[in-house]
Formats: sequence, C-alpha cells, structure tokens
Amino acid sequence: MARLGPMPFSFPEFRGATRRLILVNLGAFFVLLLVQLADLGFYQSVLIHCSFLPQFFLHGWIWQPFTYSLMQVGIGRTLFALLSLWFLAGFLENYKSDGWVTSLYVVSVLGTALAAIVIYVVCSVLHFALEPIPLTGSFGGTFGLLAVIGALYGDTEFMLFPLPISIKARYIAIIYALITVAWLFGGERMYAFAQLGGAVAGLLYVRLAPRRGMSFAVSESWYGLRNQYYRWKRRRAGRKFEVYMRKQGRTVRFDSHGRQIDEDPEDRSRWN
Repeated sequence: MARLGPMPFSFPEFRGATRRLILVNLGAFFVLLLVQLADLGFYQSVLIHCSFLPQFFLHGWIWQPFTYSLMQVGIGRTLFALLSLWFLAGFLENYKSDGWVTSLYVVSVLGTALAAIVIYVVCSVLHFALEPIPLTGSFGGTFGLLAVIGALYGDTEFMLFPLPISIKARYIAIIYALITVAWLFGGERMYAFAQLGGAVAGLLYVRLAPRRGMSFAVSESWYGLRNQYYRWKRRRAGRKFEVYMRKQGRTVRFDSHGRQIDEDPEDRSRWN
C-alpha cells in the first residue's frame, strides 16, 4: 500500500481519462437538458429508456447498463457528481494509466447495474417487497474509484474543504460505505445495494484485471491471436513445401515456427 503525505484540497490536472469522462458526462447532461427545455413530449421517454431498471433490462433493454450513468438529473447533483469524478479519477491518473482508470470506471458502472439486477431477482424470488428505483448518474463508478483509492492509497490524507482538517482516504471510503449500508434500511434499498456493487466491482477489478488496463489486455490478446494465425500459415506453407520437395527427390524439414531446418550448419543462418 502506498503511503503518501497529506494532500491539500485541490483538483488534479484536467487531462487524459479524467477529461474524457467529464466531457462525456457533461455533454450527455446538456443534451438531456436541451431535450427537457424543448418540451417536445419525449423527455420522460428518453429518461425511462436510458435509465436502468432491472425489470426492463431482463425484458430485452440490454443497452441500459451502458447508458444510465450518462443520465445526470439535476444541476446540483450533476455538479457534485462531476466534481467528485474529476477529483477521484484525476488522483488515480497520477499513478495509473488513463486506460486503467477508464476501465476501472466502466467496470464499476457495470458492477452497479449487475448488483441492482441481483437484488431485484432475489427479492422477486423471495416475494420481498422492493420498490424499483430507476438508476441514473455516475454514482456507482465514482464509488468504485473511491473504494480503490481507499484500498491502494489508504494512508493518503485529504484536506476536507472548507474545514481545516485532514482525513485518510481509507476512512473516507469506510464512512461512505457505512452511509450506503444505512440506506439499505430505508426506502432506497436497490439504489444503496447497487452502489455497494460498484465498489465491489472496482475492488475486484484491481485484484483480477491486468495491470495496464482492459484495453491494453484486449489489444495484446488480439495481436497474439494474429501472430498465432501467421505462424499457422507459415507451418502450413512449410508442410506443403516439404511434400513438393519429396516429389523432387529431396528432403526438407521445417521447425514449429515454419523455419527451414537445414542439414548444412553453414546454411542454417539463412533461415534465422
């Protein structure tokens, strides 16, 4: 675990993954705001279709886990969400790559939706009353970032504006988690459980995901498959050439990489 000294209350540099996430969420907020101000009669329809409701997702609305985090409702709530995202993502980006931070945020958002599906299905099977609340906003992704900061940089102290006191990151994450657990006993059980799911997804990502992010791992896997295909083509061409040379009364062999194995050591360097 990294041990960092107290950090003043100041926002990190606006760059990389932080800038992309903020601009995407801000752009979606203004698009939704324009739809609302235009009063064209389909604002509620857009909100319902792009928010996340487990019962709708289970009936085929499979895009909702990817769109609900962009549905920022309310200026005050959106301002707080984007400032929190800026601060947390920017802090992590000082120590991790932008691809890693972006993957962490996306995994936390999807983990939030998955947790909402789990509690909805369990309550339906047990016939437990649960009020389905549409999930909107980036709260799950933000909580995932906060949980990861508490786990990896728990000894880092942050100044609490406007109070002249500092508190360690792990305690901020614990306090926020306890508040969320308390919400489980209120009327927003699904919202609170989903938010905890975002934190758990973020922690699992840190433990299980590649160090350089999912995008890097996917690209490496793609190039690995491509190289395997090319090696297979070379081996197949080598086998065909062996058959052809046997018909000519000569014996030629190739190794597993498709390179010719020459009986004359002096000529072997030509194929390496």
